[in-house]
Amino acid sequence: MAHWLYKSEPKTWSWDQQVEAGEHGTPWNGVRNHVAKLNLMAMQVGERGFFYHSNEGKAVVGVVEVIRPYYPDDTDPTGRFGMVDLRAVEPLARPVTLEAIKAEPRLKAMVLANNSRLSVQPVTEEEWRIVREMGGLG
Repeated sequence: MAHWLYKSEPKTWSWDQQVEAGEHGTPWNGVRNHVAKLNLMAMQVGERGFFYHSNEGKAVVGVVEVIRPYYPDDTDPTGRFGMVDLRAVEPLARPVTLEAIKAEPRLKAMVLANNSRLSVQPVTEEEWRIVREMGGLG
C-alpha cells in the first residue's frame, strides 16, 4: 500500500476538525494542482497518510486513512479535479516539524523537504517509518 501526505492550513481545516468529523470522515476537496490530482487518483481505500499543518505550525500532526477513492470534486466548476474522502486515524504523540524533517539526513529525498508547496504528496515506506518514529508512533 502507498502512503501519502496531505497539507492543510489549520485556519482552513485543522487536525482537530478532521478528528471531529469522526468515522464518516470528510472529502479532501479544493485541490487544483495537476500533480496533486494524479496523486489523489492513485489512492486506494485503506491507504494512510500524514496530516500536515501548513503555513502555521508546519508539522505532521496526525495520520489519516482513505475511506473513499477518487471522485469528482463538487467545488470545482470546471469539472477537471476530484477528491478522496479521509478519516482521522491517530494523532502523532509529538508533531514532526518541517525543520526536523529537513534536518534528518534519511529524509533528504522526501517530497516535503524538497517541494513543500505540493498539497498532496507521496511518502515512501522508509519515510513513513521514520516520520512515525520521530512522531512517537514507532
